[in-house]
Amino acid sequence: MAYTHKFQHLADIARSQVQGIDPHDVDALMTDGAVALDIRDPDEHAAGHIDGSINISRGKLEMIVEDKIPDLDTVVLCYCNAVNRGALSAASLKAMGYRNAAYVDGGLNGYRQLGES
Repeated sequence: MAYTHKFQHLADIARSQVQGIDPHDVDALMTDGAVALDIRDPDEHAAGHIDGSINISRGKLEMIVEDKIPDLDTVVLCYCNAVNRGALSAASLKAMGYRNAAYVDGGLNGYRQLGES
């Protein structure tokens, strides 16, 4: 998908503010209590997602995340299909006080590639 220059610039800034997590590390982090947060729209989530993840669409994230993930120390692994929405979401969560918000680098596409190798 081609993004506008301003959107991509905003996503680049977000990526510089939060940690990217290698898709290889997602399962182990979840085993240790991390929450995989699918920030895609519900129809995207229904079509496939990381097992055990919760879904809060990007448009509703800031409004309802505190009800779903009340502990600000929780390791939250935001993901979308690739990177940008995940990074934007993680940066937003950081700004809300979630100290361990990160994004899955490569998103669901990167995570799925692990099963293909």
